[in-house]
Formats: sequence, structure tokens, C-alpha cells
Amino acid sequence: MRNKLIVVFISTMMIVYFIIVFLYQSKYPQLKWDWNKIDTENLNFPKDFLWGVSTAAHQVEGNNTNNQWYDWENSVDENGKPRVEGGQKSGLACDHWNRYPEDIQLMKQLGVKAYRFSVEWSRIEPLMGVFDSTAIRHYQDVCDSLIENDIEPVVTLHHFTNPIWFEEMGAFEKKENVKYFVEFVERIFPALQNRVNMWCTINEPAVYTVDGYFTTMSPPGKSDPALAAVVLRNLLEAHVQAYHKIKSLPGGEKAKIGIVKNMTQFDPYDKWNPADWFVATTVYKIFNESILGFLRTGEYKFRLPFEVNMIDHNPRAVNTLDFIGLNYYSHYYYRFTFDQEKIFEPHYKTGDIMTDMDYAFYPEGIYRAVQALSKFDVPIYVTENGIADSKDDRRAIFISRYLYAISKAIKDGYDVKGYFYWSLLDNFEWSFGYDKQFGLYSVDPQTQERKLKKGAKQYQKIVKEFSR
Repeated sequence: MRNKLIVVFISTMMIVYFIIVFLYQSKYPQLKWDWNKIDTENLNFPKDFLWGVSTAAHQVEGNNTNNQWYDWENSVDENGKPRVEGGQKSGLACDHWNRYPEDIQLMKQLGVKAYRFSVEWSRIEPLMGVFDSTAIRHYQDVCDSLIENDIEPVVTLHHFTNPIWFEEMGAFEKKENVKYFVEFVERIFPALQNRVNMWCTINEPAVYTVDGYFTTMSPPGKSDPALAAVVLRNLLEAHVQAYHKIKSLPGGEKAKIGIVKNMTQFDPYDKWNPADWFVATTVYKIFNESILGFLRTGEYKFRLPFEVNMIDHNPRAVNTLDFIGLNYYSHYYYRFTFDQEKIFEPHYKTGDIMTDMDYAFYPEGIYRAVQALSKFDVPIYVTENGIADSKDDRRAIFISRYLYAISKAIKDGYDVKGYFYWSLLDNFEWSFGYDKQFGLYSVDPQTQERKLKKGAKQYQKIVKEFSR
């Protein structure tokens, strides 16, 4: 009798185990292609596909000294260690503020027809309620120069940086501060609306939140999951309010407005291990589903077991996307461990092609990301995709494989309308300084000379082939 009970118990546990694993694998299917059997030259893009490049103000303009990242670069942590790798500072960066006419000519050499860039809030509104007409005029001139060269300006309103005065007020830690961002939007939109059709509200709200309130890689460098939930909710609220404010302004009804979502898959290291699945899906829900669910339904859910369980609701969030921007780089493998300091540590598989960042090639992931975002039933633009490759020995194959994945997505019926490579130039890559080189063009920090990289020619070739 006892032996029978043991057999029944073991059999029941095995059934439960397989049901759990089956449910995980069904809800979060993984994807792996055999690249030895794929012809990455077999591409097909529609004639109206929008080819572009991206940058962000603080990373390329130079001399942005009035935002929280400037303060961060000039500070140290509790151990006296510089906040940025090697104590590097953005400084002059790529001097894009002054050299944008030259850089627009580089875009023409590539053959791209769009340029996504951010307007620096701290330049436009250096003090609360004080707007700098010279800075506004500068961005008007940038847009005019782009249009004159047959390149469409695509504007990002918030790309990680806050004016110091806004940061000192608590920035997005306080819901009541969202109104200041909306007031900034209300001022800059009319100044550019007759030049700009596509507007990105918030760039990568999850990355802003995770790096600032989990990993402490970015300002304000707080490790506070409960506060992170609040900040992410407020960033999404900023998107919603900015969307409705722009639509209410003259010319706003014609503007195409979207948010930029960095999609990262978090996969189990062992797909047969339910514990690995639990860790991976927990992170996926925080990083991705908390945002996507809010934008689909208006319901915000941020759940970190034993730490945070925040639920909020805003019905005005529904239908606040005319398009969605997809930033995609890679995925991570996670393994369960009882060591809390290592439970969210990423892992890699043998054979992975690594970039200079802490992640590997995973072109299949951009296809998966397109699938996930297609649920919104709005056009998808890949607003960032690129590789940190200081040796420039992997860039060409990276571009070929990721563009193959996008081409396949289009062929399979997904509504991908454009692709913006990150980045036009090697630039200040936040906490990594200038060590991570994503640019199609290298930049000599002493002379500011730009040079097209050998690997970048693969992008130039593809763009020109499908722009005839």
C-alpha cells in the first residue's frame, strides 16, 4: 500500500511538473534559427520602408551641463569610485550641436531618409518656466537642414535626461511633477510641429527605471524596488499626458505619436527547469508586461515577489499609440539561485557570439519582439538596433542577421514600417563612457574627424539597394 502511494505521489508530481513546464513554454515560446542554413542576402523591404539612424542629445551634442547626467558624471559613489567607467565625462561628446550640418551629410552618404534625435529639455528650459528661444531656434534649424537634405526629422522628447531643477524636485518619483514635462512638451511641439511628423514621447521607460532604481548604474542611483514601481508608472503617465496634450494643440491631430519601448527577452537558462522559468518570467513581466499591459488596457501591474505589488489604472492610456518604437538589442538567460545577489545575474550559452556589451547576438529576438508589439495593431518602427563592436569585426554580420529577421517579419505579415540603426556616431554611452562603440562612423575625440567604418558599409549597401 505504501509503495503504491509513493508511486502515485511521484506520478502526480511528474504530471504537475510537465504541466508547469508546458504552460511556461507555450506562453513564452523561444526561437532559435540555424544561421548556417539561412541566406541573409535574401532580403525584401517595401519601397516606402523608412531607413534611418538614431542619436540622443546628451550622447552627441556636447557641453550639456544642466542636466542630472552632468552631475552624475562629476560625482563618485559611496566608495569614491567614479559613476562613469574610468571617470570619463561626456564633455564635448561629438560636438553635434555645432557639427550637425556635417553629420547630416554623413547621413546622406549612408542613403538614409530619416534621423531620430532628441531635444534636450535642460537646454530648452534651463530654469523652471524659463524657455530659451536660442535653443528652440537651434532645433528648428536642425529640422530645416534635415528637410532640405530630404531627411525626415523624428523627435524624441525625453531620452534619459532631466534638467537639474526638475531632478532636484524629485523628477519622476513624484506624480505631481509630470505636469512640468507636459508643459515642456506644450512649448516645444508648436515650435517644431510644422517640421516634424513623428514624435517619440519617452525613450525606454523600463531602462530609465531599472538603471536608476535597481542596478544604480544611472542617476539617481537608488536601489529601491518600491520607488522603481512608482517611477515607471509616472513615466508612463507622462507619455499618456503628453500624447493627449499634443493631440489638443493646433496641428496635433496630424502628428504621429508613440512611445519607445526597449524589448528584451528574459529566457530560462534551462527550459526544463520551472525555477529558471519563474525567475525569467518575473523579470519579463516587470520589464515588458508592466508597460505593454498598461498601454493596452490602462491597468498597471508591477509585481516583484516579496517586495512590491503595485496596481494602478488609467483608462486614458488606451489608444495613446499612433505607432510604437521598438528598441532591440538582445536577450538574457536567467538561472534560479538562492543567492539573492546573483538571482538576476544573466548567463550565456556556449557558441553565443558576444558583443562588447554583456549580451550576445540574438537576431531571432527582434522577430519575437515584433510579434509581441504587433498586438497593438499599430505600425512598428525599429527606433534603435545596433552593436557595440570596438574591433568592427562583427558589425556587418550583426546588421545582416538582424535585418534578415526584420525582413522575415514583414514577409510574415507584421507591420514594420522602418528601421533606425543605433547609432550614427560613436558617442558617450552613459555609464560606459566612450568605451562602447555603436557608431556607423568613428569619431576622433581630439579632432572630431568622422570615418565610416568597414562594417557600416553593409548597412549602407542594404539601404541603397532598397531605396532605388
